[in-house]
Amino acid sequence: MRRLLLVLAACLPLALPAAEIHLLTAARIHTMDPQHPTAEAMAWDDTGRILAAGDAKTLLARYPKAIRIDAGDATVIPGLIDAHAHLMGLGYALMRVDLVGTQDKADILRRLREYEKNLPAGAWLLGGGWDQNDWHDNRFPSAADLDAAFPDRPVWLERVDGHAGWANTAAMRAVEKQSGKSLKGEWQPDGGRIVRQGDAPTGVFVDGAMDLVNTIVPPADEKTREKALRLALEATARNGLTGVHDMGTSREDLALFRRFADEGRLTLRVDAYADGDRAALADLCANGLYRHASGRVSMRGVKLYMDGALGSRGAALLDDYSDDPGNRGLLVTQPKDFEAAVNKAKRCGVQVATHAIGDRGNRLALDAYQRALGGDAKTDHRWRIEHAQIVSLDDVPRFAALGVIASMQPTHATSDMPWAEQRIGKQRIAGAYAWRRFLDSGARIALGSDFPVESVDPRLGLYATATRQDREGHPPGGWLADQKLTAAEALRGFTADAAYAGKDEKAVGKLAAGMRADFVVVEKDPLTMPVSELDDLKIRSTWIDGKAIYKAK
Repeated sequence: MRRLLLVLAACLPLALPAAEIHLLTAARIHTMDPQHPTAEAMAWDDTGRILAAGDAKTLLARYPKAIRIDAGDATVIPGLIDAHAHLMGLGYALMRVDLVGTQDKADILRRLREYEKNLPAGAWLLGGGWDQNDWHDNRFPSAADLDAAFPDRPVWLERVDGHAGWANTAAMRAVEKQSGKSLKGEWQPDGGRIVRQGDAPTGVFVDGAMDLVNTIVPPADEKTREKALRLALEATARNGLTGVHDMGTSREDLALFRRFADEGRLTLRVDAYADGDRAALADLCANGLYRHASGRVSMRGVKLYMDGALGSRGAALLDDYSDDPGNRGLLVTQPKDFEAAVNKAKRCGVQVATHAIGDRGNRLALDAYQRALGGDAKTDHRWRIEHAQIVSLDDVPRFAALGVIASMQPTHATSDMPWAEQRIGKQRIAGAYAWRRFLDSGARIALGSDFPVESVDPRLGLYATATRQDREGHPPGGWLADQKLTAAEALRGFTADAAYAGKDEKAVGKLAAGMRADFVVVEKDPLTMPVSELDDLKIRSTWIDGKAIYKAK
């Protein structure tokens, strides 16, 4: 009998350990759940799933053995989600010459010379972030500005918006050698412009013309790519981001994200949008939409391009630029090719997101969406327009009517406000960076930064949304102040609304039972503190799946 009992015991499953529950208390938890907007405590299990959010006394009684985390007088908000970003672009920017905030060409040359000291002979000198609009002489620069300092080393510097690049003569010689074609003449590449004086290239390449240089820059090796992603993840974590919508992800970058997720190193939720009508979209059409088992990375959408950017006068306008008669910008993609890509994505069940900045670019994108969607416009497709920066007042109501989300970047407005009206004039500025106008029309918006075009820090986005001022408080009262949003609307744009735009609202963007425990602990309450201080809101810690990925020292 004893032997039989031992055999039976051996066949029984081992007792499973009790699930580990964590319980956090704080002065206030903003849940972004309209049914229960605030709480004092939140509990989650060892899978990172929230069990409950509510008053502290009730939850402490319900989970007496929970591991306690007391945030004291801090406030907890849902993890911040950047609805438009470039993760690998941020990593590479952190490894190259940073030209953001340079005041003139002399400042740029100083930074380039300093960076070059550690470059091996023959290596390209790469950088980004310059903006001629910040200079006293705000004309485009030229190769001649770089040649005296760098006569032999190729130099390639991307403009802050990523829609123009500045090359020296050595870089242009390399382009001509590689392509076997002179850059002189009147010819122009599709979707781009080589800026010329007479028939000679000046060294500035706009939009599609940038590919002439980009294709011959030595590609990053795998070790460099890994370092870029690691640096980007560190930056997002310390700035309170738990999610990004990565706009324009290649097949190779998705593979890198997947590998980091497999290894438990992806400290971010990445909603990847395929890089146009290329290999990654083909994979989605062939294999179906992708989602990693961890929930940390997915690809269910595609990012397409309609036009260029306003700062480099590449945004496609219905009428001439006010400060450049005869120029109406660029179409990066021809309308027939764009429409073909949109229809392909629809057939494959892929969410469409389109870069459109100028009023013509936005109208063409909306027209194509309307034709492709047809009777499906009222379905839950959640197609998006990225930037929706300059929109005709006649087209604003079409977003809500077509169910199109306006994915907008608040810091673009505060970066562009010194010169935007010069570009498009007083009449068109009414439809520019028009967040309030979109919300009042019934459209949904999602907020982001477009990093590394702008800072990765979402607190600057919250501040810009609520103040429409630069960090020195200019202009008084805010630029086009009637388009401000409240602090609550701004926070929603970076949490619940961003989650909705990525089709993730059942998992993230709110702090409620059944959601993921993605949250940020901040020093003050962003909904009661002066909005003028939002840009300096202190982050104490960032959490994803109930685990801290960043803690302030």
